[in-house]
Amino acid sequence: MKIIVRGKNIDVTPALRDYVEKKVGKLAKLLDDVTEAVVTLSVEKERHIVEVTVPVGGRLLRGEMASGDMYASIDMVMDKLEKQAAKYKTRLARKIKNGSVLDVVPPQRRVAKEDQEPRLVRTKRFPVKPMPVEEAILQMNLLGHDFFVFRDADTDEVNVVYCRKDGNYGLIEPLR
Repeated sequence: MKIIVRGKNIDVTPALRDYVEKKVGKLAKLLDDVTEAVVTLSVEKERHIVEVTVPVGGRLLRGEMASGDMYASIDMVMDKLEKQAAKYKTRLARKIKNGSVLDVVPPQRRVAKEDQEPRLVRTKRFPVKPMPVEEAILQMNLLGHDFFVFRDADTDEVNVVYCRKDGNYGLIEPLR
């Protein structure tokens, strides 16, 4: 497995790189189709932040943790990713067995602070892969997001699935 370690406002020492490679290398044992992982280590004031993104079978496992110690942040994010990997394997097995992912309970949702005005804080670019709606729901739940943008395999249109407040799912399709 190829492990890319990047530093933002921090010099990545050989000891730190070895620790990251040792920890992230455990994911290759848990999941068969892991080929690479991107690890970003950053420091903002006294916060040591670790972001890990692992593409798995056309999907993404992602974790981000922050603490006062870089090594502790790495340990925490790896615990989070190991849980995601186990959930990924379980859900895939359930999907294969039942043929549906709609019975999967959505993850807990975050509540935004009402006293803050919303602002654009990040822009992400990613490939939009063709997939059926059920697979997009699975991917959204694996990432722990409230929505997921995908290209519908049947219509080849860009669609969005989202988690409704009542726990069900919604689909946004473009007008034709």
